[in-house]
Amino acid sequence: MPVDRATKQAWLIWSTAVVVYVAALFHRTSLGVAGLEAADRFHVGPAALGTFTVLQIGLYALMQIPTGLLVDRFGPRRVLTAAALLMGTGQLMFALAESYPLGLAARAVLGVGDAMTWVSVLRLAAAHFPPRRFSVVMTLSAALGGAGNLIATVPLTLSLKGAGWTVTFLAAGLATAAYSAVVLWRVREVPEGVTPPMVEAVPLRTVAKRVASAWRVPGTRLGFWVHFTSMSAPALLGLLWGFPYLVEAQGLSRPQASAVLSVLVLVAIGSGPVMGAVIARKPEWRMPIVGGYLAAALVCWAVLLGWPGGVLPTPLLYAVFAVLAFGNPASGVAFALVRDYNPLHRVSTATGVANVGGFGAITFSALVVGVVLDLLPAMPAAQAYRIAFLSVVAVLVLGVWRTAVWWRRARAAVFAAEDRGEQVPVQIRRRRWDALASA
Repeated sequence: MPVDRATKQAWLIWSTAVVVYVAALFHRTSLGVAGLEAADRFHVGPAALGTFTVLQIGLYALMQIPTGLLVDRFGPRRVLTAAALLMGTGQLMFALAESYPLGLAARAVLGVGDAMTWVSVLRLAAAHFPPRRFSVVMTLSAALGGAGNLIATVPLTLSLKGAGWTVTFLAAGLATAAYSAVVLWRVREVPEGVTPPMVEAVPLRTVAKRVASAWRVPGTRLGFWVHFTSMSAPALLGLLWGFPYLVEAQGLSRPQASAVLSVLVLVAIGSGPVMGAVIARKPEWRMPIVGGYLAAALVCWAVLLGWPGGVLPTPLLYAVFAVLAFGNPASGVAFALVRDYNPLHRVSTATGVANVGGFGAITFSALVVGVVLDLLPAMPAAQAYRIAFLSVVAVLVLGVWRTAVWWRRARAAVFAAEDRGEQVPVQIRRRRWDALASA
């Protein structure tokens, strides 16, 4: 049975867990400003540099469903503890690596640890907070996680310049690994007095059936495509290609590029809790908000790729990056959908399914951008990036189409449940176009 109020213990447990997510965002996005240093350190070109992100995020995406199963089986406390240890170990390896293969191995370990954080935090939120608070806690978690992303912009740039590569990443790795002891000590699976949900051992032969059960839920499918579409483009810019694009194609200095990238984080941090409060009070607004963001994102990419000469005025770059930043909090709608339309014992698995969407899109786009840039070494950087970023737009257009399809189908499922007399999590009004949902 869901809890009916948020206690001090719930907030303490959540705050302990969300620190791990802050660390995950720092480690995940550290190559956003360290990418050019990594290219020099490992003597690699754009495609090989992109492989760092492709490997890390690809493993993240592949680990989402296993992570959901692990959290459902062993609980978020143990999974978060393992995540902190793995991320700390991976960053220590990255600090000391001097060859490209060792660097790849380090980012792989980081990717596995990173993959275990968000699903665990959401499971704790679902267990310790009432359903009406879930959207607020989820978006607040994402916003605070953005602090790790923010540290990975200007502060990380200054630290790399001052303390150097090895000292900077050694300190980050040691701090993260040590924090695993705090997680093990402070985090609890469920509130005091609440019976933990029944834990089922899931044999490998039944994993596909369990994932299929989550995938068959229209709310899960809609969550997958919302995440796929909303978070992929801003995350791609923040994780790897935004900084080189701003320096090489737009002619900004490294501090200026870091400042523009920080807009992605600051806007997400500021808008996330506000958006969470709005959709908690008006859950029927969730998808219209996503739809509005996607329309604005298409306009922004048209500006980036269609601007005469390819070099935009700096104030316009700030504006475009600020609008794209809303994709991060908008993508949180995916997890609210999953939480509403799946039972608690399957929430983590369904969350993992939805989370694959955005990170699968990032993996594809990051690889294609790097390969295209490698194929166009003689072309002016502004033109080369315009061509490479067409892959990002293609992913966005695909996602908009599938989101629209599953938005209509999810609405149809809600109306069908209402017609059967079942209780539904969100009351929505029928529209004329809902009659076409079965098409």
